[in-house]
Amino acid sequence: MLGSKDAVATIAVTDMARAALFYEGILGFERSETIGPSAAAYKSGETSLLVYESQFAGTNKATAATWNVGLDIDAIVDDLRRKGVTFEHYRLPDTKLEGDIHVSDDRRVAWFKDPDGNILCLAGD
Repeated sequence: MLGSKDAVATIAVTDMARAALFYEGILGFERSETIGPSAAAYKSGETSLLVYESQFAGTNKATAATWNVGLDIDAIVDDLRRKGVTFEHYRLPDTKLEGDIHVSDDRRVAWFKDPDGNILCLAGD
């Protein structure tokens, strides 16, 4: 039923102006739609990302959204680090940390947080 339908990653923030600085200025998203004063949609590949104001922003302790970036992971991590993004480091079984990238077999993953503490992930090969 839903398997053939597109999904939208939905991220709660406390301040839309601050979120726009991060999602547009740091991550490089282009706003595709403004939804009143408290929400915006961004195109992300063939899908979209919805950012909206909520009093519960940043309360999720797990990954909120993941981007499969393939072989571009090193360049993207380097670019975000230059823009001031701090990456999270986790102790995970059968995983070693190479700089800010967690490596397990041929899978490479990096996690970082937005200004509200939402955990975002880059996954690559």
